[in-house]
Amino acid sequence: MRETSARLLRLLSLLQTRRDWSGTELAERLQITTRTVRRDVDRLRDLGYPVDATVGVGGGYRLGAGAEMPPLLLDDEEVVAVAVALQSGATGSVTGIGEASGRALAKLRQVMPSRLRHRLEALRVDVVEQAPAASAVDAGLLSAVASACHAHERLRFDYRTHDGGFSRREVEPYRLVRSGARWYLVAWDLHRQDWRSFRVDRMEPKIPTGPRFTTRGLPPGGAAEFVARGIARGSVRVRARVLLHAPFESIVPMVDEQWGTLEPVDDDHCAVALGGTSLGSIAGWLAAFDVDFTVLDPPELRDACLHAGRRHELLARRYERAGSVAVND
Repeated sequence: MRETSARLLRLLSLLQTRRDWSGTELAERLQITTRTVRRDVDRLRDLGYPVDATVGVGGGYRLGAGAEMPPLLLDDEEVVAVAVALQSGATGSVTGIGEASGRALAKLRQVMPSRLRHRLEALRVDVVEQAPAASAVDAGLLSAVASACHAHERLRFDYRTHDGGFSRREVEPYRLVRSGARWYLVAWDLHRQDWRSFRVDRMEPKIPTGPRFTTRGLPPGGAAEFVARGIARGSVRVRARVLLHAPFESIVPMVDEQWGTLEPVDDDHCAVALGGTSLGSIAGWLAAFDVDFTVLDPPELRDACLHAGRRHELLARRYERAGSVAVND
């Protein structure tokens, strides 16, 4: 009986994690037969939990709407994830939720069984207080933008540009995307009639929001990939093309498609196209290949490589002299 009760709780926990489950998927996760899944679903219904079922191809189970909502169920791994997130996740990129995170964790401890509560106690984390990141976003602002995305309502805001000025924008907001400590909004810009990504920390939304809009398909790859491509473009200030005196096969594992592309020339040479913040940074990357090379474009990269070579030679001499002094001492 105890085994059956534990399995019912596990089944209920799985049904809470996503909208639809097939009987086969549930059977595999619980290591039981599909017939047992059907019986367990009937038991949950007898206990008052609304579980809807559909038959045929693509059929399965889902928690239905009802007055009696099932309790929040967390397994051991989920408890660990929630505890760590509440204690240390609300830092850096979002402000205004530190106190709320502490209250939520205290409530979670009160309702957990003793076994899991002991795990939470063991996971107490002290966080070194740091000033919020320059790009930190207030939780209220993040919530307001997220609500506009969910309601499909146009959003008007003043946007701070790189030079400190402001421009008025009106967009159809779609997704919030986090990259490191920065939050971005992916939206359809009504004035430019194109997709744009905006840093949320530079936005000052205007209330009320605009009328509802009909949704469009997101850019190829989705919102996260769209933001990633924009960040990559923003980090490239200069481009260069270099002939490497080495076979294509030996260099290809060293080239990341986010900052460079490689093409074979002949059996002993290949050409790499690089992007970077400066010619000096590209010169530094070329040294990492550890092969002879010929600069194809731009010619100014040759001077940057010579400068980098002289600097490395100077540093090597300094280290050599420092080592000689240490030995003599």
